[in-house]
Amino acid sequence: MNRLSNSKLSHYVSKLEVKNEAGLSSAQLMLVNDDLKPVEPARRQWGPWNYVGFWIADSFNINTWMISSAMIVEGLSWWQSWICVWFGYFIAAAFLCLSARIGAVYHVSFPVGIRASFGIWGSLWPVFNRAAMACIWYGVQSWIGGQCVTLMIRSIWSSYNDLPNSMPASSGTNTRDFLSFFLFSLCSLPAIWFPVHKIRHLFTVKSYYAPIAGIVFLAWSVDRAGGLGPIVEQKHTVHGSKLGWAVVKGVMSAIANFATLIVNSLDFSRVARKPKDTLWSQLFTIPISFAITSFIGIIVSSSSGVVYDEPIWNPLDLLGQFLNGASHAERFAVFIISSAFALAQLGTNIAANSISAGTDMTALFPRFLTIRRGGYICATVGFAMCPWHLLSSSNSFTTYLSAYSVFLSSIAGPMICDYYVVRKGYIEIRELYSARKRSPYYHVFGFSWHAYASYFSGILINIVGFVGAVGRQVPMGATYLYNLNFFGGFIVSFTMYYILTKIWPVPATSKTWNEVDVDVTGLSVAYHHGEAVSDEESQSRSPSRVDDERDVIVKDGGGRKDVKGVDF
Repeated sequence: MNRLSNSKLSHYVSKLEVKNEAGLSSAQLMLVNDDLKPVEPARRQWGPWNYVGFWIADSFNINTWMISSAMIVEGLSWWQSWICVWFGYFIAAAFLCLSARIGAVYHVSFPVGIRASFGIWGSLWPVFNRAAMACIWYGVQSWIGGQCVTLMIRSIWSSYNDLPNSMPASSGTNTRDFLSFFLFSLCSLPAIWFPVHKIRHLFTVKSYYAPIAGIVFLAWSVDRAGGLGPIVEQKHTVHGSKLGWAVVKGVMSAIANFATLIVNSLDFSRVARKPKDTLWSQLFTIPISFAITSFIGIIVSSSSGVVYDEPIWNPLDLLGQFLNGASHAERFAVFIISSAFALAQLGTNIAANSISAGTDMTALFPRFLTIRRGGYICATVGFAMCPWHLLSSSNSFTTYLSAYSVFLSSIAGPMICDYYVVRKGYIEIRELYSARKRSPYYHVFGFSWHAYASYFSGILINIVGFVGAVGRQVPMGATYLYNLNFFGGFIVSFTMYYILTKIWPVPATSKTWNEVDVDVTGLSVAYHHGEAVSDEESQSRSPSRVDDERDVIVKDGGGRKDVKGVDF
């Protein structure tokens, strides 16, 4: 009986397993599947205009509006808030382009690329960390999307606003809002099905529809406020040092909004046709598109201060005010605008959270998960959490963003330092899937102590300030330092990694810039494949195989690795 039960269990388990290359060891089954391998040329379908459309579409979401509007609530004037937005998003774009090049050149996702700096097994914690953050953020964005659904339904049936509540006060929400949250989450599920290289069409549609709706909302708000005059005449309400730190917090909020995108940019850049397609298209589109969206959010929030005597930081709350006593035409306008924002939330959630979490979960359980399966797990976790608590006030929202930034900036620091400064662009792709001790990315028991020491250093510099941000009494100096959370975490972890690798060098580095931009088609990572050298010889010769016509031959000359026979 036990044998029969075990046989059935094994049968069901085998049904859940993902198809994989034959001849892999048990350890390799924990490191690779088809979704984790480099993207082959046929699936690299994103050109520069796809990235332009992607960021235009991504910028028009309620979260971007809320960040810029929250600056008004913190006491800044409209033009001070807008300067913070330009500065913050340009810095974020520069960081994103740095990490995106890794994926664009080597066509690997973040969970694979991070193995070079954190180690084969050490990469699992940063991957889990980001997957957990993406799931939480998925829930937050879905909750905001649910508010869009509420407005859509209210514009048709005004009685929906007074739906009887059957949920206890301790839940923090009500039946109406939870039902809208459920409907948005349910309607999002079909979009998770599509692979990364095909989902670009969703962003194309969104890049046209959502901006038009935002401009209409802007014009409507300005008209209600009696023109731009009363809006631009509003002054900032903070002065002196408080004004300076409000500006700093505004800049850091914009950067924190990109914390996950900075590290997961490899997930999208790996489907680029050419590495340069990910540079200028993103470096300029991100600050411009997010600045325009934020300008709309700032003016709309400022207009609410004129109309209702206090700024409404959530534009959906303001749009809901427009429904009070609205005509049929105005109700139709609210429906169109709220439906555009719902589409905007869907696109943002898929791009920044579902695909990111799906890719990360694939790396955590490659034997059983794909990006698609991981995306559905992310949606489940996002639904099961209580995202409305994070959006209860502008203070809790910005506190969450800051905490989010602290952990991810300490991951980005070692990763970017490792690629640009330590290895100078040189990565042995096949070794990223090897669990053998002689792999250059195995380090110590599969963990890079250099990266982990740097990671914890980046967190420690902000941890006291974080405790103060959640309500505890801490020294004012720690609070000021925490206001620079992303920069603090990134600079400390980046510098620490550089110092440690200088004193205790890591293998597989180069003294000159040495990117290997080649097409990897049908890459086999089984240990027996393509190896005609002994273990001793492999210490000075890379087993990497790039295609059927040429190999990358790597020679060790006093620590220098030169790549020959490859067109850069």
